Amino acid sequence: MFYWVMKRIIVGPILNLLFRPWVKGLDNIPSSGPAVIVSNHLSFSDSIFLPIVVPRPVVFLAKSEYFTGKGLKGRLTALFFRLSNQLPMDRSGGAASSSSLTAGMDILNDGGILGIYPEGTRSPDGRLYRGKTGVAKLVLATGVPVIPVAMIGTDKVQPIGRRIPNIRRVGIIIGEPLDFTRYEGLEDDRFVQRSVTDEIMYELMRLSGQEYVDAYASTVKERLAAEKAAGRKTPKPGADSRRAAVRISQDASGPAPGTVTEVGRAPSADAAARADDGKDAGPEAG
Repeated sequence: MFYWVMKRIIVGPILNLLFRPWVKGLDNIPSSGPAVIVSNHLSFSDSIFLPIVVPRPVVFLAKSEYFTGKGLKGRLTALFFRLSNQLPMDRSGGAASSSSLTAGMDILNDGGILGIYPEGTRSPDGRLYRGKTGVAKLVLATGVPVIPVAMIGTDKVQPIGRRIPNIRRVGIIIGEPLDFTRYEGLEDDRFVQRSVTDEIMYELMRLSGQEYVDAYASTVKERLAAEKAAGRKTPKPGADSRRAAVRISQDASGPAPGTVTEVGRAPSADAAARADDGKDAGPEAG
């Protein structure tokens, strides 16, 4: 009830009036049945604008820190996220993350729509980063279609660290559903999980026109935080992965989905990537 009131009566009309979001491909959202919506993640407001334009309720996996805050503010934040159709996602990996994904699987088994940010956290610089394989595990285990969504301009509306949004128009591009049922029975194969994740990230890159960086956004954020704490001059986020970046315009022709080009990745990065693949994907808004 709270979700419906906020979407239809309070938040929805206000956002539509102020930000005038434009949408392409809304007919790609199935009218019934389970599906996973995967989106790039530019801003905290992604989780607000996207559910507003999708006709059906969308349940997001949100970082668990939003549900464990202390004091009055922490309790109110947790209450808001629970009432607005969001579930806690533990990003520490292992059994904790598996339990979080099980909650997402329950939503799909009940015929609902689940929203996930494969990057696991907001982009620190507006580029698209390597996806984590948690989304592939869910999709392969349930056989549901994947709906790729590109958020456009939300990082300009609410950049990281800004609480009061800028009033400007945002866009949402909804791509055609992706079907991974050809991998039925291979949901535990890590190579298949990575292949599915890369195909999803390729489609997000194609829809959004973002530059792709073959590194995890969380790793880049940790490095930037360490450099800031050490008082060193901070280079542009992802600068050490510049050679691994790919940029594709929306009207450019390229390889088929699932064949993401990786250029110049150092051998040391491979080891780190394989280690991080064991961690499940989960959205973060901070």
